[in-house]
Amino acid sequence: MAALPHQSFLRSPVRFNATAATPAAAADAVSSLRSSQLQVGAWMLGCTSLIFGAVVLGGVTRLTESGLSMTKWHPIKGMKAPTTQAEWEAEFEHYKQFPEYKYSVGMTLEDFKQIFFMEYAHRMWGRLIGMAFILPGAYFALKKKIQPQLRPVVLAIGGLIGFQGVLGWLMVKSGLDYDPQGKHAPRVSQYRLAAHLGSAFVLYVMTLYTGLLHVLPAQPLQGDLKRLRTFRKLAHGIAGLVFVTAISGAFVAGMDAGLIYNEFPFMGESLVPTDINVLQPIWKNVFENPATAQFDHRVLGTSTGLAVAGLWAYARKLSLPPRARIATHAMLGMVAVQITLGISTLLYFVPTPLAATHQAGSLGLLTFATWLLYELRAVPK
Repeated sequence: MAALPHQSFLRSPVRFNATAATPAAAADAVSSLRSSQLQVGAWMLGCTSLIFGAVVLGGVTRLTESGLSMTKWHPIKGMKAPTTQAEWEAEFEHYKQFPEYKYSVGMTLEDFKQIFFMEYAHRMWGRLIGMAFILPGAYFALKKKIQPQLRPVVLAIGGLIGFQGVLGWLMVKSGLDYDPQGKHAPRVSQYRLAAHLGSAFVLYVMTLYTGLLHVLPAQPLQGDLKRLRTFRKLAHGIAGLVFVTAISGAFVAGMDAGLIYNEFPFMGESLVPTDINVLQPIWKNVFENPATAQFDHRVLGTSTGLAVAGLWAYARKLSLPPRARIATHAMLGMVAVQITLGISTLLYFVPTPLAATHQAGSLGLLTFATWLLYELRAVPK
């Protein structure tokens, strides 16, 4: 079968004067353009790596219950941590005014320092992402190295980075304001936690895809066009399923739903828990009932595993280029690891290393799904 035409996302802005340009000059211009694209691609993929680290660090911060240790937020002043004994004591006294301290029985100043530094590291990592985006971005913009059609995407990424900072503070604030009478253990809003995580995943996919556009040349696709279109649609659907499954995990985390029904595949004495629909109206159970949240996450995780296995089986019937086939194999391997991590996290009552690795695994699976979509971008819709 004939190769499908490549529909390149990046179009060269270089224009040559056919009568004046020499072959050597044309080659130099193309080489310069490619060099610029590689630099921009390396910048985007560098930001992608930092975002991955932020997601993992954020998960550890939540699991160690450190997220509410910093009770104030300021983009500039917040960069300075306490250094003197007096500053630490003042920060600790301020923390004591919030509900979480009432549930931290016997907390000492040294204990407070540990959770403070965990949250501080997460916030400073976020600022590092901002600087890693803004400073090279300004340079590339001045040097006109960013392709015109990519400028809106780059601006959207910058806006989303700023939005992430604001959303992160709103999430923390929901925990600081939670139950000021101290009748229940404070926790952040699971809605805001899911929004914060979902926004980070969207940002991650945007930078990853943009980076790949600059560093990986297209590989030609061959074979039955109808089957390739079907495969591409399935790949998009599964990428969406991976995303939804990860967001359902945020609701599990936000309600500490992983600490109930610590067996698998049963939840209590049956596959479906008896308290799955105790809230009214019924739709609230999906977002506010820990048992339902865990059940939904199990169903979505299992569905994702079966869907990825089906996609892998379908790919065996196609003549995919090497990179696309590797991405498909990687998805199958990663989803197996991710399911194993999820079950192990439940059985061992959510230990921090396992739970953090499980969250990182969801981003790893989304990485391979995004890579596959990139390789299939030339398939006509």
